[in-house]
Amino acid sequence: MNEIRAIENSQMKTELGDFKVGDTVKVHFKIVEGKNERIQVYEGLVIAFKNSRSTRTFTVRKNSYGVGVERVFPLHSPRIARVELVRPGKVRRAKLYYIRDKIGKAAKIKELIVRKRPAAKTAPPVQTTPPDQA
Repeated sequence: MNEIRAIENSQMKTELGDFKVGDTVKVHFKIVEGKNERIQVYEGLVIAFKNSRSTRTFTVRKNSYGVGVERVFPLHSPRIARVELVRPGKVRRAKLYYIRDKIGKAAKIKELIVRKRPAAKTAPPVQTTPPDQA
């Protein structure tokens, strides 16, 4: 059993971008056509994650010429060059299958606005005068 875990750990990717359900992403996917290899970009909304560890997959949905198209990508596949976060989304569910029934503006996800924390303000040094000079 430990040998299987060791093999799985060696095949897992760690450099993929940090994204979650509800985010709009660009998946750079390697396509092999005969002897040629090229990278195709697939941009859409992440609607689900499934499984765990090395078999983890994510589903990306996009509208192509008015038709909804979904594609399932293995997260740790060697064919995925990179996953680029385009727009973070604000959702309260783990699976966004209800988006399939929505059309137009109703299919949009609110954008997650991340506020930067202000730098800690340092107080100016307090100058104290000795009591005999005051």
